[in-house]
Amino acid sequence: MKTEEDILELIREDHWMMNLLKAVQSLQLPDWWICAGFVRSKIWDTLHTYQERTPLPDIDVIYYNPSNIDESEEKELERKLNQLVAGIPWSVKNQARMHVLNDMPPYTSSTDGISKFPETVTALGVKLDEKDNLVLTAPWGIEDVLNLKVRPTPYYLEGEERVAIYNNRMSKKKWNSIWEKVEVCAIEYK
Repeated sequence: MKTEEDILELIREDHWMMNLLKAVQSLQLPDWWICAGFVRSKIWDTLHTYQERTPLPDIDVIYYNPSNIDESEEKELERKLNQLVAGIPWSVKNQARMHVLNDMPPYTSSTDGISKFPETVTALGVKLDEKDNLVLTAPWGIEDVLNLKVRPTPYYLEGEERVAIYNNRMSKKKWNSIWEKVEVCAIEYK
């Protein structure tokens, strides 16, 4: 696996992933993506030649709608997704409001929101476009996820608080205990 097209082909061949993408697509959300662990874990499972999917704590669905930033709308979308595909730990977040929770300037799109995720290996998203083509967004590239190297995005190198958030996430996630080839880069605030 070396290119974005390799990643897309891996997902296209996964009926479970495609089923979830079609479910989210059916909601016709503006600027939507399924992101983070949904994409990263598939890549890492494949690179580790795992035969079974590593369980995901949630399926992160994001969209961008500045005209309705009410959290209750997100909960309603989770309910609708659970009706479409039950038993999935859906987590829906409108990126038009997430900057407030993350103490950052307003995001301009879902991809802008993804670029501000803590790690480059989670700053990935996939969706089906209006012609059912599978599309990948990777604001910080795919090299880190393919090289099994966990690093903070530039936003989590800024300030002691964000560095601490990244380091705390890494100590809790323990990704290299699930995927032994993963190298987690700890960082220090300077």
